[in-house]
Amino acid sequence: MQHHRSLDTISLPNAWLTLGSFDGVHRGHQAIIRDLVDGAHAAGLPAVVLTFDPHPVTILRPEVNLQMLTSPDERAVLFGELGVDHVITHPFNPEVAALSAEEFLGRLKARLGFTHFQVGYDFRMGRDRAGDIPRLRELGESLGYALTVVEPLTNGDAPVSSSRIRTALAEGRVEDAAAQLGRAYSVSGVVVAGAQRGRSIGIPTANVAVSAGRAIPLSGVYACRVHVGGQRYGAATNIGVRPTFETGAVAPTVEAHILDFDQDIYGQEVRVAFIQRLRGEQKFDGFPALVAQIHADIARTREALDAALP
Repeated sequence: MQHHRSLDTISLPNAWLTLGSFDGVHRGHQAIIRDLVDGAHAAGLPAVVLTFDPHPVTILRPEVNLQMLTSPDERAVLFGELGVDHVITHPFNPEVAALSAEEFLGRLKARLGFTHFQVGYDFRMGRDRAGDIPRLRELGESLGYALTVVEPLTNGDAPVSSSRIRTALAEGRVEDAAAQLGRAYSVSGVVVAGAQRGRSIGIPTANVAVSAGRAIPLSGVYACRVHVGGQRYGAATNIGVRPTFETGAVAPTVEAHILDFDQDIYGQEVRVAFIQRLRGEQKFDGFPALVAQIHADIARTREALDAALP
């Protein structure tokens, strides 16, 4: 898989193409992309995914505080695992936002020579989102591509969607998020120095610096799997503001106590995958009560991870 940071850095004579934000690369996205890959490779042609950075909402509706489920690099890796040959993360800016569907597809045709365009059932593109499915079919006749529309994939009684996943995370329903993603939701970040309180009580934690604008689950304690140095470990992870110690307004932190682990990982990047929410965040009357609860959380984390699917 090749990851291109702009449409201007790629030139293909023919391809199969899909386009969208694809934040989260959830099961609905996966259905579109797997079908694209299967068809493209059966025809002996490359499968191409074009996505944007930043997310178009941040330009078109800057008042919305959109919390992202994946970074551009994470999306590219997930696309590659699905068999995509070329990923294009094209910059989204006011100039791109002003292009009509016909104008942008014309640029894509010139760079990619695509003959097949694959989209989801609710796809729209271009200035004022005027490029709906009927319009894309019309443009296919003039630009020379066949359009395939993939029907929605449902979870429960509604289609899988990035917005539903964000809502599930905001409510602490990480298992529901995982059911829609097809994998546990995870965040990555470098381990940074914290207040060292955990180490002082014999329960050290890795303070993970998650990038601003990334969706994190509701405050509380979670059974997690932490990926560090190519290995995977269990972890009891707290998200929140540490009300036992902090009295003022502070930003939530992600602190993972990695089970059966005793290594210095300051400065290393780790990935924290959320398996199950164990409880909400709470304030304790001093260290003894806090320590007792942390040990109970660790025991419940082991039970939850033993019972969880791989």
